[in-house]
Amino acid sequence: MNLTQKSINYLKAISAETISKAKSGHLGVTLGASSILFAFFKDHYNFDASDSDFLNRDRFVLSAGHASALYYTLLSMFGFDVSLQDLKEFRKYKSKTPGHPEYGVTDGVEVSTGPLGQGVANAVGMAIAESVMEERFNTVGFNIINHHTYCFAGDGDLMEGVAQEAVSLAGALRLNKLILFYDSNNVTIDGPLNIANKENMAKKFRAMGWNVIKVKNGNSYSSCTHAISRAKKSTRPTLIIFKTTIGIGTDKEGTSSVHGAYLNENELSAYKEKLKVKESFYIPGDVREHCMATTRRGKLNHEKWNQTLAIYSSTHPELYKSLMSFFDRKKINYERIVKNIAKYDGQSTRKINHYALSELAYQCPQLIGGTADVAPSSLAYIDNAGNYSYGYKRGKNLHFGVREHAMGAVVNGISLYDDFLTFDSTFLSFSNYMLPAIRMRAMMQLPVLSFFTHDSIAVGQDGPSHQPIEQIGQLRAIVGNTVFRPCDYKELVAGYEYAIKTNVPVSFALTRQDIPHVENTFYDGALMGGYILKENSQKPDIVLVASGSEVPLALVAMEELSKKHAVNVVSMPSLEAFEKQSKAYKQKILPKDALTIYVEMSNDTRALNILPKNSCLFGVNEYQFSGDGETVVEKAGFTAKALAKFVEAKLSQK
Repeated sequence: MNLTQKSINYLKAISAETISKAKSGHLGVTLGASSILFAFFKDHYNFDASDSDFLNRDRFVLSAGHASALYYTLLSMFGFDVSLQDLKEFRKYKSKTPGHPEYGVTDGVEVSTGPLGQGVANAVGMAIAESVMEERFNTVGFNIINHHTYCFAGDGDLMEGVAQEAVSLAGALRLNKLILFYDSNNVTIDGPLNIANKENMAKKFRAMGWNVIKVKNGNSYSSCTHAISRAKKSTRPTLIIFKTTIGIGTDKEGTSSVHGAYLNENELSAYKEKLKVKESFYIPGDVREHCMATTRRGKLNHEKWNQTLAIYSSTHPELYKSLMSFFDRKKINYERIVKNIAKYDGQSTRKINHYALSELAYQCPQLIGGTADVAPSSLAYIDNAGNYSYGYKRGKNLHFGVREHAMGAVVNGISLYDDFLTFDSTFLSFSNYMLPAIRMRAMMQLPVLSFFTHDSIAVGQDGPSHQPIEQIGQLRAIVGNTVFRPCDYKELVAGYEYAIKTNVPVSFALTRQDIPHVENTFYDGALMGGYILKENSQKPDIVLVASGSEVPLALVAMEELSKKHAVNVVSMPSLEAFEKQSKAYKQKILPKDALTIYVEMSNDTRALNILPKNSCLFGVNEYQFSGDGETVVEKAGFTAKALAKFVEAKLSQK
């Protein structure tokens, strides 16, 4: 037995034992894909285990995140900060080896994966980011950015719509540094793949502009490494189809029953005997040295890159200076943005956002993003910045096409590449398509800006399918996601600062219709999520809390109610930001004895968990008919007169 095969055998044995010890995991892909990923790590993966974040490293995304036991074992064998003891704690509470890879938890893991298909789109985003950096900073004789993005996916990944949207986009953009490993074992959890999918994947990918390489025996190390070598030379993104046997070497190989299985003590012992492995959680010296030779090569490549970078700093000082400051967010002058867009006050917040975004881009070279084919409507594009394409990779505006699912996940991948600042945009009613990607970015704390426009029933003629009554509540329900619904330019830019400084994703709900000028809006108060906009009393009878386009409505209703009562109006652009403030601040803004009415054209009652106990929602619970925006809003009973009447009725019930 040669040393490479011995190493693969130990990889399989340790991975299988890791799953058996946990009595939980996914044995099938772990064994079936061992040769693919060992060939990748051993011969092709450009990494430095001593500095796993160095800029010019290859990016690897395990989209089939259930293969985590295999991934962790490889990281351990190749010198990352994953010990054999960590493998013994696989899937245990707060271990470094959770059930699926988690960004920021395990050394070497580039992205949190698990929901199938998301990782494929993340990898497309990383490849876009690499091409942007390559175009901007490389010059004759100095390929400062020169690496690949690899992604491992299975049958399940490639059936997901998000993956199909992403690979279609990658083909259109000709992302030649993107290589997708397809573990084609023709088995899913329910049974044989052909009970649900009979596609010719090779023809499908070729039709989308991909290079396709077929490997008949994906359990052969030599076949795998040769195919990856070929893929690296392609002028297009490459799909490598590895035909493998799920759970190879076990009694259940080739069947769906091995997918989420683990081997009991006797089965594990018999399996290890086949592999000629006697030890438990052990890497022999010759196997360790075989792997560490690659690790040392990666460190040497990093050192050579540092030497090249040092020469680059002398020969191209301006480019070097730009590279060193490219990801710097500390220099953003938010006050300048506010000052420069003040003249657009009184317009719709989607229009104001357009100008603010262009101002932000002027200060942030790392800002890039786009829309799902709605740029003329959402206005989320950067002026004079060009459109990213195969022929022009300096463009800051991305055309995602009608692909909301992929857009959210691709943008996550760009953000993950190395502190890019990213944005995406569509109508609020279509944000549902993006919820999985928003959920993943919230888990990873990525400061992605999402601009969701046409944010209420005031969209008018487009009718109920475009009326986002429940969507804002869905966005607020995502743990770690923050929603900003600004009423003017100050509150909008405060949302920018909140996202970037606190490192969290922010979903902006922006209006299609103009919002009248609002007096006394307060930037610092918006940063805190909410503030008193107009105060009639320190001990009010009524507090009207409103966001976005409903703030002017609350102010008009206040005038009517103030004839009989002490009324304050609070602008609340972000419930999530407000919730994080001190108890004293929240009680100052919202006295517990006042009747608190939350005014918003939605059915989101989550606000009532944040506001005082005697709060209630003045909202919209039914879809409306198609018609002009003003008529629809009026017919829905969302007027100042109706609000005042609603408040009086609530007061009479106290």
